[in-house]
Amino acid sequence: MNVAAGNPDFDASVVDHARKDFPLLDVTMTVGEALEHIRHEGVGERVIYFYVIDEQKRLVGVVPTRRLLTVPLEASLRQIMVPRVVAVPATATVLDACEFFVLYKFLAFPVVDEQRRVIGIIDANLFAEEILEAGESEDRYRSASPVGPEFFEALGFRIEQIRGASPWRIFRFRFPWLLVTVTGGTLSAVLAGFFQATLTRSLVLAFFLTMVLGLNESVSAQSMSVTIHALRSVTVTWRWLATAFRREVATAILLGVACGFIVGVIAWFWRNDIRAAFVIGGSIGVSLVTACALGLGVPSLLHRLKLDPKIAAGPVTLALADFVALVIYFTTAWLVLR
Repeated sequence: MNVAAGNPDFDASVVDHARKDFPLLDVTMTVGEALEHIRHEGVGERVIYFYVIDEQKRLVGVVPTRRLLTVPLEASLRQIMVPRVVAVPATATVLDACEFFVLYKFLAFPVVDEQRRVIGIIDANLFAEEILEAGESEDRYRSASPVGPEFFEALGFRIEQIRGASPWRIFRFRFPWLLVTVTGGTLSAVLAGFFQATLTRSLVLAFFLTMVLGLNESVSAQSMSVTIHALRSVTVTWRWLATAFRREVATAILLGVACGFIVGVIAWFWRNDIRAAFVIGGSIGVSLVTACALGLGVPSLLHRLKLDPKIAAGPVTLALADFVALVIYFTTAWLVLR
C-alpha cells in the first residue's frame, strides 16, 4: 500500500497487499530443523510468527518467534505450535483485514485459500501508517517501538468512521430485517390463538411461556454469536458446516436436558402437575436443540449468500427460534393434555 497515494482502497483484495517473503515450516520438523530451514530460506522484513503446514501444504499451526528461539532444539514443532490459527481468507478485502487486527489483537495473520494453504502474510506494519494517518516516514515508523494497544484502538475508531453512514441510510438498511421480527411475532400470536383451549385447561403453561421463549432466544443468540465470530476466519463448506453442526447439537442436547429438567422440576413442585411439568421441561429440551441449529444455520446461510450476518442474522434467527419453540410447546401440550 502506498502512503503517498492518499486514502487507501479499503475495498481492494487483501491478497494484493500480502507479503510473500516468508518461510513455511513442516509439522514433522524439530525446532533445530526448523531453524536450519529458516536460515536456508531466509526471512522477510519483519517476522512475528512462523506458520506450520502439513503434508498437503495446509495451515495447521503457528509458532511465535519467541517460543521457537527458547525451546530445546530436539522439541517437535507439533508439540510447541498453537494448533488453532486465525487466518484471513483470500476473498477478504483490506477493510476486512483491518477488522481482524481490531478483533483479535494479533500483529500478523496468514492469508489462506479455500484449502487453507498459505498464500501470503499481512502484519500490523502494513496498515498502521495509512489507517492512523500519522504522516510519519516509513523509516521513522519502523524504528519505533512495537505496535501497542493504541494502534488497535485507533484502527477500530478509523474503521467505524469508514463504516459510518447517515441515520436515514442506517434505518433503510436495518428496518427491513426488523420487519422479520414483527412478522414472526404476529405469526406467534396467531399460533397461540389456535391453542387457546389448551392454555385454558392448564394456565401454568402460560406462566412459563416467557421463560421458554427467553431460553430459546438466549441459546440461539449464543450460537449465533459464536458462528458469526467463526465466520470471520473460515470458509463455509459442507465439511465445516457438518462439524460445527455436530458440535452445536451435542452442546444443545446438554443445555436442553439441564434447563428442561430444572424448569420441569420447578413447575412440578409449584403447581403439583406432573403432565404440565413434562410438557414444559420436555419442550424446552427439544426447542433448545432447534435454537442452537438455527443459531448456526442462519448466519452461515446469510454469509454464503453474501449478506451481512451481523445485521440480518439476529432478527431472522430470533424470529424463527421463537416460532419453532411455540410450535413445539403448544403441540406437546395439545398431545399430552388433551
